[in-house]
Amino acid sequence: MKLTCQQQDLTKALNTVQKAVTNRTTIPILKGIYLESEEDGTLKLSASDLDLSIEKKINVSVTDPGSIVASAKLFTEIIRKLPEGEIEIEVIDQNIFIKSFNSEFTIIGQSSDDFPEINKTQTHDSIMIDKELFKNMIKQTSFSASVDESRGVITGVLVEFSKDFINMVALDGFRMAIRTEKMKNDIEKKIIIPSRILNEIYKIIMDQEEKSINILLNEKSITLEIENTIITSRLLEGEFINYKEIIPKNYSCKIKLNKNDLYSSIERASLLAREGKNNLIKIKIEEDKLIITSRSEEGAVHEEVFIEKEGDGLEIGFNSKYILDILRNIDDEEVYFEFISNISPCLVRPLDGFKYEYLILPVRISVN
Repeated sequence: MKLTCQQQDLTKALNTVQKAVTNRTTIPILKGIYLESEEDGTLKLSASDLDLSIEKKINVSVTDPGSIVASAKLFTEIIRKLPEGEIEIEVIDQNIFIKSFNSEFTIIGQSSDDFPEINKTQTHDSIMIDKELFKNMIKQTSFSASVDESRGVITGVLVEFSKDFINMVALDGFRMAIRTEKMKNDIEKKIIIPSRILNEIYKIIMDQEEKSINILLNEKSITLEIENTIITSRLLEGEFINYKEIIPKNYSCKIKLNKNDLYSSIERASLLAREGKNNLIKIKIEEDKLIITSRSEEGAVHEEVFIEKEGDGLEIGFNSKYILDILRNIDDEEVYFEFISNISPCLVRPLDGFKYEYLILPVRISVN
């Protein structure tokens, strides 16, 4: 195998595919990146941790086609630190020779025969989706999924395709995020994608210029095709929680407020909340203002936010992090908060429609 390519192109491709490399594996070959140069003048780079697989092609000048597996960590670091310009890569007897200006490296590769074959999803269904829409829906939901690997399907994000809508739902037992968008689909299907993998997909598609993503689906896996990048992920198996039953159908107190004002006040209050227990802040709802307080051994804080209120007043406690996570992912200037009692979940939703709904469980507090 022998080729020349541009350092910038190879670095960008390596940054993408290495997201599928894991150091937690006991299989040495999976710590590498598969490189295959082809006669048509392309270099295919592939990586897999058996749950997530990424393949990317770049244009190169091929003198001798071939393949090798290079150490992901070492190879990527070498290429990143080389100066911009042309790089020559040659493989002889599993030795990888890298030349660039006055730099020469020799590293040991592994046989490409031992690298697992990356199979693109055998299509049952396919959908084209706008990249920005898909990216934003991931950003606005995946943070609510559980990070505890023992929690099964709630470590994933439920994606529902229906004839007129696409929904994404994530929850972890303390909060829930629902994001809904109108979209005409030819299929009706529910899948659960691991949130860890969705977050990697988010980072990858951020850097792509293509405006649409082709999604291929079957019962076991999902493949996303965008530009010269192919991402394949396993799906989580199991029944997702019936999230619609969790959403409150009524409220005793409803407030409208400025999202940025609330975010800034809670962010300041959380400086002291972090010194206490559970990032606890207390919220007291009066006629035209919401009072946020927090107290720890380091001191106390009092913040006020102007509101428009409907219904009864209320005192309730929350983990400040959960509210901040939600507010930083809402684009609207104003939102509704709906409450039933100080021990019932709070619902956050837009002024119009149901584009998003966020549910937060309160923290029990003693009411003065």
